[in-house]
This record gives sequence, structure tokens and C-alpha cells, in this order.
Amino acid sequence: MSRSTDFDFDADVVIVGASFAGAACALAAAQRGLRVVVLERKRDPGEKLHTTGIIVKEAAEQTLLNRVPAPMTRRIEQVRLYAPNLSQIALAAPGYYFLTTDTPSVMRWLADEMRVHGADLRLGCAFTDARAIDGGWEVEGVGRARYLVGADGARSRVARRCGLGEVRQFLYGVEYEFPGAKLAQPNALHCFISKRYAPGYIGWIAQSPMGIQTGLALRHDAANARVPDIEGFLLRVGAAGGLPRHLKPGATRAGLIPCSGPVMDMARDRAILIGDAAGIVSPVTAGGIHSAWEHGWAVGRAIAAHLRDGGPEAESIAVEAAPRFRTKRALRWAYDRLQFDWPFDLLLHSPPLRWAAEQVYFHKRRG
Repeated sequence: MSRSTDFDFDADVVIVGASFAGAACALAAAQRGLRVVVLERKRDPGEKLHTTGIIVKEAAEQTLLNRVPAPMTRRIEQVRLYAPNLSQIALAAPGYYFLTTDTPSVMRWLADEMRVHGADLRLGCAFTDARAIDGGWEVEGVGRARYLVGADGARSRVARRCGLGEVRQFLYGVEYEFPGAKLAQPNALHCFISKRYAPGYIGWIAQSPMGIQTGLALRHDAANARVPDIEGFLLRVGAAGGLPRHLKPGATRAGLIPCSGPVMDMARDRAILIGDAAGIVSPVTAGGIHSAWEHGWAVGRAIAAHLRDGGPEAESIAVEAAPRFRTKRALRWAYDRLQFDWPFDLLLHSPPLRWAAEQVYFHKRRG
């Protein structure tokens, strides 16, 4: 069989999804001179978002996200953790911070960055189908591509079409945005533990560049789906978190959040999953931007190295570069099965619980 040449293909890589993981992969590959096509079903990359958009210090300093325009971010240096009875502790680590973001504007900025670096970003173009061919994939609406990358979320169509692993465990989250509003304590990320309102996860309130973001997520059971009671949650915790009364939400975000760690079989036969599609989300904090960015970037670089320099197969690099979250997966298992309100009410101020909380929020983010 003859070896395929560049002229046999319309693109080196087709990436489905233009969120953080997809953008990182596209930028990494395009900077190495690959022909990159990014398919994004939304016409506006800043609309209908599922992400809170909190960027941790590592991502803000060690990735291209350090170039996000300053007006699109707000620095937060403290976490206030609330027990179910609303007693609280302040958590911080020297030099550590988070950035809340004007997430719609950040996504539009990333779209511009992809175009500037030569990626062919096609907004309003959904992935519909693909079939395996010699040396790559025939992608409907695009043509022949050497690699197909799925960055298309927790219910990845690329995963299903290519026979790759699929996310099996989820949280379901809802977030309200209150434009122009200001918290009484705007310099903290307020996190609330409550088995009643957030079984398997937490609620949160944070100041962002646009106003206030409030959210609630809980364990998702497809057979017994439950919608988060965010209205009841805010009535319960709003005053403690410094939320002004009588606010009316503007934008609402909702969606599934992977929580089981990386999927099995995330890469095979020049098809690779990244980001939420690959389960690259912390099973405990559900934070995904830093991990998704690093994994997407590694995959983009690996594809370029394989095609340009004869490096190792990108599929193997994709698997090796995926964080395992072993400790956090164990914590997820325990939290799912052993969550009770009374230990947090009783032990919130104890040194062991404070230590554990600081490990989750500030350290060992790869664990």
C-alpha cells in the first residue's frame, strides 16, 4: 500500500469543539505549522456556556492563558468554606490565587487567538459524522484529515462515532449570573457543603468581572435525575455568602460535569479525546480548565511532532499526558458514599479538615 502524502489530505487535524481544551490543541498544532480545522456548533463561542470559567494560578502563569486581557479577569486569593450549619473557615495559601473570568469574552478571545495563529475556525458548524480511512478520517463537511480530536464535551459525539471511551459518571450543575452585582466579601470564593442541596458536590458564590456567579451541582443519576434547587440554596446561604437580596439572574448556565476521571480508551487509530470528552476534570473540585488546557496542548504538540518530526504516535502521548487524579478519585468515591452533614458541622474548624480542604483547593492539583 502506498504511503499517503500531505496532498492526499485536506487537513492535518480536525478538532471538534472550541472551548479551552480544543483551543489549546488547535493553538499548539497551528503554531507548529499544521493545517488545523476547528468545528464549533455555536455561532458565538461565548454563548450557552457550561463552565464557571475559574482559572487557577498554574494556568494563569504557565500557559497561554497568561495573555488573557486583564479586564476579563478578577483575582481571588481566599476560599471561605461553609459547613451545612453555615459556620465557616477562611482558607488561603501564600501566593496562591484564582481568577474568575468574564467567560464569554474569554471564549471569544480564544477564538480570535486561534484565527491569528492560522487555525481555520468554523463557527456554526456541528460535527455530524466521520469514517475511518487509510491514514486518518474522512470528516463530513471538511474532507480528509490525518487526525480527528474530540473536544466536544461530556456527551462526545466523536467518542461515540469513533468507538472510543465515554464518560460514565457525572455531576449536574446550574449557575446563575447576576450582572453588575457585588458581594459583601468579593475577594473570596465562597463554597458551601450541603447534603440537602448538593449531594456529592458543593454550591458556590464568587465575584467575577461581570458581577456575581452563584452555582450548585450535585451527583447525577440518569435513572433518577434531580434538578438542583438553586433557588432554595440561595435562600439558605445567600446572606452568609454576602449575596445582596432581591437580585434577578441574567444568564443561566447548566450542564453535565464529568467526575469519574479520564475515560478508558481515549485514543486509538488517529482519533483522540481531550477535555470533558476525555474526562479530564478533577473528580473532587470539578475544575477542568488547567488540566484540559495542558492535555489539549500536549496532544496538539504530539500530533505535530509525529507528523513533522516522526515522533511517537500522538495516541500514546495523549494517554500518557492525561492526569490520573488517583487521590481525588478516591476522595470522590468516599464523598459519594459517606457524605453526611454532621461531620462537617462538628469538625470544620479542626486541623485535619482544614489541612484536607487546603490540599483540595490549593495544592496537588494533579493528584
